[in-house]
This record gives sequence, C-alpha cells and structure tokens, in this order.
Amino acid sequence: MSARVRKLTELGVLTAVALIIFVIELQIPNPFPIPGIKLGLANIITVYAVYHYRAVEVAALVTVRLLLGAVFSGNFMALIYSAAGAYLCLIGMLVLRRWIDEKHLWMASVFGALLHNTGQMAAALIMLRTPQLLLYYPFLLLSGCLSGAFTGLCAQLITSRLKKKHR
Repeated sequence: MSARVRKLTELGVLTAVALIIFVIELQIPNPFPIPGIKLGLANIITVYAVYHYRAVEVAALVTVRLLLGAVFSGNFMALIYSAAGAYLCLIGMLVLRRWIDEKHLWMASVFGALLHNTGQMAAALIMLRTPQLLLYYPFLLLSGCLSGAFTGLCAQLITSRLKKKHR
C-alpha cells in the first residue's frame, strides 16, 4: 500500500472514530443549564491528529467531522457555532504545537478548548446580537479548561500507548 493511501485510510478511520464519539456524546444529557457546555470527546481525535498529521490533513478531518456531525445530529444551525469554535481551536493548537511538545499536548488541548469556546461565543454574539450572552462566557471558559484537560490527557494517553505499540 502506498504511503498516500495509508495516510488517507488513517485519516478516514480517525474521522469515523471522532464522528462515532460525537454521536455517542449526543446521547448524554447535559447536566448544566448553560448552552454550549459539553465534554467534546471527539476532540480527543483532533488533538491527537494535530500532533501527528499536517495542518491541511487535520483541517480536512475537522471539516468532514463537522459536516457529518451536523447531518447526524440534524442541527445545521449549530454548525455555525461549531465551525467557528473548531477552526479557531485548530489554528491555535497548530501554532501551539511549535512550543508545546507531544509530552504536554494536554496543555495545547486546554488552550484549544478555550479558543473553541471563544469562537463559539463570537459566533453567537455576531448571529444573535445579544450582549447578555457574555454572562455565560466565564462558565464556558471554566468548563473549557476542565474538558480540554480531560480530552488532552486522553489524547496524550492514546499517543503514548500507540508509541509503545509501534516500538
């Protein structure tokens, strides 16, 4: 199998896994009364991919996951908020990977989660023109720190296990 086909297959599998995680997470009721707060478990795959693939490849993975996620959830309006958050997060993590090594990728994940929430908030402010939404922002940032640390630690665990397997 050529290297190109292998990489495309790997990215396809990662996208499918991220989408499956996303669909499963949709079934978990949100225990918080604040819209936009969720674990974001599919981002485990994104964080892993940021450290193992080229930027354009990770952007393609994120784009396909966002589009298919909107189809499977039936919520196309959420696509605007998800995309704003996901792409700001992706850009930030791609920049951060220059300074934060793979052994500390959980830190990049925390920053990514904060950027994701910032992108979502910016999209909501632009779309809804309701400044009162900013009252949610501190809660989103707190939840982003916690969920970003969790997803980052999961991605770091996966990375270290895969390295041991390939030795």
